[in-house]
Amino acid sequence: MARNSDGALVLFSGGQDSATCLAWALSRFDRVETVGFDYGQRHRVELDVRNDFRTSLIRQFPQWVERLGDDHRLDAGVIGQLGATGMTDDIAIEMAENGLPNTFVPGRNLLFFTLAAALAYRRGLRVIVGGMCETDYSGYPDCRDDTLKAQQVALSLGLDRRITIETPLMWLDKAETFALAQNIGGDPLLDMIVENTHTCYLGDRSARHAWGYGCGTCPACELRSGGWQKFKAEAA
Repeated sequence: MARNSDGALVLFSGGQDSATCLAWALSRFDRVETVGFDYGQRHRVELDVRNDFRTSLIRQFPQWVERLGDDHRLDAGVIGQLGATGMTDDIAIEMAENGLPNTFVPGRNLLFFTLAAALAYRRGLRVIVGGMCETDYSGYPDCRDDTLKAQQVALSLGLDRRITIETPLMWLDKAETFALAQNIGGDPLLDMIVENTHTCYLGDRSARHAWGYGCGTCPACELRSGGWQKFKAEAA
């Protein structure tokens, strides 16, 4: 596959989707950096597994060592000052009156991309990669393709520099996301994503399932579990 000399900054939370996007970027770009955000999320454990995944990645795929650059962690704690959500506060996860789950954090991804673009500008990177998806998702409006296309235009204008937002998972379901990881790095990458990433909204790593760690009942775990089962069934 042809390599891209434009550097990429991957929004890397430590979850399945962003880990797959990191591998995707490393298979395409000469220089890849990562950024994570601490916004007071209940599942802060996702930040803890980020380093483990990066370390395992370069150990298993030495051809990517020279491409994988710095990791950045930014404080986005202001999000928690704007109001309570099921993602940031110890409240029951449920549907809100607006038809969205209360895990929706208004403006979160918009802020993340704005901060990432400011960082990319300073780091000389022109591509930002995110794991947003409009197929298997909870309906968050800031994960939609139209939203991110509009933000790409706004960021490029505001920085007076062409910024490209890549969302390789936008039209994939969770089963196809597992398949993409396997296509990129075979079973070793798939095993790393199962073992060294975190998706559960409750931050539970006490239970190990075939698809990874989590409570098994929150919306994120249900999506990941269902995707794994479909992936294995289609691969059989």
